[in-house]
Amino acid sequence: MIDPFGRRISYLRVSVTDRCDLRCVYCMAEDMTFLPKAEVLTLEELDRLCGAFVGLGVERIRLTGGEPLVRKGVLTLFRSLGARIGAGGLKELTVTTNGTQLTKMADDLYAAGVRRINVSMDTLDPAVFKAVTRWGELEKTLDGIFAAKSAGLQVKINAVALKGVNEGEYDRMLAWCGEHGFDLTLIETMPLGEIGGDRTDQYLPLSLVRSRLREHWTLEETDYTTGGPARYFTVKETGRRIGFITPMTHNFCESCNRVRLTCTGTLFMCLGQEDAADLRRPLRDPAVDDAGLRAAIEAAIARKPKGHDFIIDRRHNRPAVGRHMSVTGG
Repeated sequence: MIDPFGRRISYLRVSVTDRCDLRCVYCMAEDMTFLPKAEVLTLEELDRLCGAFVGLGVERIRLTGGEPLVRKGVLTLFRSLGARIGAGGLKELTVTTNGTQLTKMADDLYAAGVRRINVSMDTLDPAVFKAVTRWGELEKTLDGIFAAKSAGLQVKINAVALKGVNEGEYDRMLAWCGEHGFDLTLIETMPLGEIGGDRTDQYLPLSLVRSRLREHWTLEETDYTTGGPARYFTVKETGRRIGFITPMTHNFCESCNRVRLTCTGTLFMCLGQEDAADLRRPLRDPAVDDAGLRAAIEAAIARKPKGHDFIIDRRHNRPAVGRHMSVTGG
């Protein structure tokens, strides 16, 4: 699939649920209203849609949420998609998780074909972790991370950079990741969804973070990529990588190769735009076959915009996009 700007779309991020067992302050409001079950695609419907994307050239699928591993029966979807890995199909199946379910599911994820996972963990301080997640327990996520490592999964830690919250921890996190063999990616907070707070208080530009890290670490340029938006450096002192995702200070739109499918079957061609395509309607229409479903997807890709318009709006204190990240899917 080639979009209007000549970019090949080969990466699909799929939200399997809008629900989560945590309430991270940059992602959700504390008192969330979740989708009614009838609006959420079944696992079989998600599998069929993913199959259509694979048939059109998608090579990488990442399952996200909310928290994807809290969805009942989700391992059946992992197994079905994992069976598509191979020549002419998927190159990789990955997942982004908060880690709380990994002690129970890491071995099953590996058996299903997952080899690499991202774990969202913004701090190594138990008190800060509880404050950021509103009620999470750091030990539970750490136990999940080490269960994943024991299962043979390659672990990358994702941390959202939050001004005045965890900005003093990046040296410690970089050293900890180096000690345990994990890569680290830092992410600028993005203006999606009402969260019950002021994002101008959260926003920390990663250009500043990178310059601070260089006071203690040697960050070497690399052309390493996972197919996502992060720009990676090798940390000479640890041999691991650090990535920076900078939608605010330097967007990555010119090389965007991905689209996002929500758990309701809505396809967002751009994370930072409201234009979307309803794929649930053709999916549930008995008159639409797989060829018709692929045609609906191709029509949506033909509308993919050049880039997003993210901005932290200090004057009006409102998100650039009204939907929560948990709805769009990571």
